[in-house]
Amino acid sequence: MGSTAAVVTAALVPTCAAGWLVWGASSGSADQGRYRDVPQSVAALPSAYPHAPGTSDAKPLTTKPLASKPLAGRVVVLDPGHNPTNNRHTSEIARKVDIGTARKECDTTGTATNAGYPEASYTLDVSRRVRTILAARGATVKFTQDGNRPYGPCIDERARIGNNAKANAVVSVHADGSAAGNRGFHVILPASVHKGVADTRAIVKPSRLLGTALKNHFASATGTKPSNYIGGGTGLDVRGDLGGLNLSRVPKVFIECGNMRDPKDAALLSSAAWRQKAAQGIADGITAYLEGRG
Repeated sequence: MGSTAAVVTAALVPTCAAGWLVWGASSGSADQGRYRDVPQSVAALPSAYPHAPGTSDAKPLTTKPLASKPLAGRVVVLDPGHNPTNNRHTSEIARKVDIGTARKECDTTGTATNAGYPEASYTLDVSRRVRTILAARGATVKFTQDGNRPYGPCIDERARIGNNAKANAVVSVHADGSAAGNRGFHVILPASVHKGVADTRAIVKPSRLLGTALKNHFASATGTKPSNYIGGGTGLDVRGDLGGLNLSRVPKVFIECGNMRDPKDAALLSSAAWRQKAAQGIADGITAYLEGRG
């Protein structure tokens, strides 16, 4: 997102800019396959001053035009992991689907904190907050599910939604379910896969750029550190066994925002104030990627 710089002459010329910025059973993703313990708006700035007060020959002061909708024309798909009512449809979500390299469960119930806060509730809340921020920046934001389906969608359908939307970026939002003491977030990138219906070769590079921007901005916005148990401290993990990535034809990553089974991470994930920071980090990472920034 761009920023506006106030221009000041020898005699102070007051200008101001105002803006607001609106983030198992499985390890956080339905198809992870590793089960664990459970507007922008900116006030108008004067475009020029004839001259600085108290001078007779000062040059006009100009400001660069500000794009109020920097993401206009861009399509972002947000994929809130799991579904709050998946647990009522266990047979449906157990159905296997083809992900190219294997057949995986349609979806899973996701994990939860020890106090019972579900991952599926977390992912929806954060995704909705991200949508608010990105929409204010002009992006067209689509969801794979918005709590409006009885279960799923299945992981192959989640990938198709992003593909059919011709999304410029897709982010699947999750929270992990690892052992206590395992803390931090990580971003999952697609491996280079070319087998059966899976072919990620064209999206590996842009997805890494998306994932790196997401990692940097998420850390900055939330003040949390990359995972201490996955990715060797880099905050990045490459996977070739996730249907949501294998079947994508557009840049896509997963973000595991923290570990719901660790008490300290769980306290953050359960906090509405922290979830807003998480949403800010995700939105800023997506924005930076779409604007060609890191």
